[in-house]
Amino acid sequence: MTAAGGVLQGLGPVLDATTRLVVLGSFPGVASLAAQQYYGHPRNHFWPVLSALWNVDLMALPYSERIAAARAKGLGLWDVYAQCRREGSLDSAIRTPQLIDLTELMRMAPGLQAIAHNGGESARTMRHTRALGMAVYRLPSTSPANASWHFDRKLAAWRAAFAEHGLA
Repeated sequence: MTAAGGVLQGLGPVLDATTRLVVLGSFPGVASLAAQQYYGHPRNHFWPVLSALWNVDLMALPYSERIAAARAKGLGLWDVYAQCRREGSLDSAIRTPQLIDLTELMRMAPGLQAIAHNGGESARTMRHTRALGMAVYRLPSTSPANASWHFDRKLAAWRAAFAEHGLA
């Protein structure tokens, strides 16, 4: 939530030794921070995309079970920014972001094969994630603000990256 001086703190990582692919968003939006849930905005396409990939209605499950399903598939979740200043939820409003500790990412997920950036703001850090020496993807944002990509187009892009690592 909010730390001293109006700095917002991101959500903790969802990673473990079985994580093969991690999706890195930019920073949680207002709805996600309030709920303390990744992709907590009801119009975000993240959980519906995973539902379509895995043929299971994740939206009908409690958040803890969604996370368990992601972990069981080898999927991890985190954001590229550990903290920042921002009014609202738009990536364009992010100020003074602090990058996550990528050595911590590798320590927590030693079996990691790939990183998928969820949207353009996350992908701005690709020079850092590519330095880890694994496959790195720039996927279309699942945010409701990304209205130029319809659901089926997003799904096709996500399916291609996930299939490369046995997650689809």
